[in-house]
Amino acid sequence: MNLFLIGSTGMIGSRIAREARDRGHQVTEATRSGGDGRLELDVHDTDAVAGALPGHDVLVSAVAPPRDGTDASGPLVAAGRSLLDAVRASDVERLLVVGGAGSLLLADGTRNVDQDDFPAEYRGEALAHADLLAMLRDEADDVAWAYLSPAGMIQPGERTGEFTLGGDELVVDNDGQSQVSAEDYAVALVDEVEEPAHTGERFTLGYA
Repeated sequence: MNLFLIGSTGMIGSRIAREARDRGHQVTEATRSGGDGRLELDVHDTDAVAGALPGHDVLVSAVAPPRDGTDASGPLVAAGRSLLDAVRASDVERLLVVGGAGSLLLADGTRNVDQDDFPAEYRGEALAHADLLAMLRDEADDVAWAYLSPAGMIQPGERTGEFTLGGDELVVDNDGQSQVSAEDYAVALVDEVEEPAHTGERFTLGYA
């Protein structure tokens, strides 16, 4: 398959690119600054994104919100709307979004990001990803989208291929911990590329 991946230099995006290529797929990488064989692309330029999509099967967005202390939600949601419009204007039928874990629910039905012990430095980013998910649910009925939330803790690690998938609830292990490697996150996302099972939904993963 031919993937168009925006945000391919980050921790998760780079591993998605590697996992897809290791499975024999073609990956076109795009970033804000380009270079090293990647396209230079502004996600807010809908026409430019749409013009780059022909010939691809799926658009994967690993776009991150601003992390400079400014508003994180507005730019991320605007980028999401731009990508939706680009998909609508192109022959690409699917959009997969690298999401956040903050909007996942705990066993009592409250959001992860609303807990007192949620790290303050990640709260703005988490709320931005929650707003992006809400926008997709409200506005993207005509697009085959899926949004993959990681576990509560995601970091570089081992590719095991062994994890538990979930829906809107945080996946936790027997000790109450929620974690997954970035490598296994990439496995789950490329699995969804190959065999769509969560179209129009948010799903998640973790070690249980």
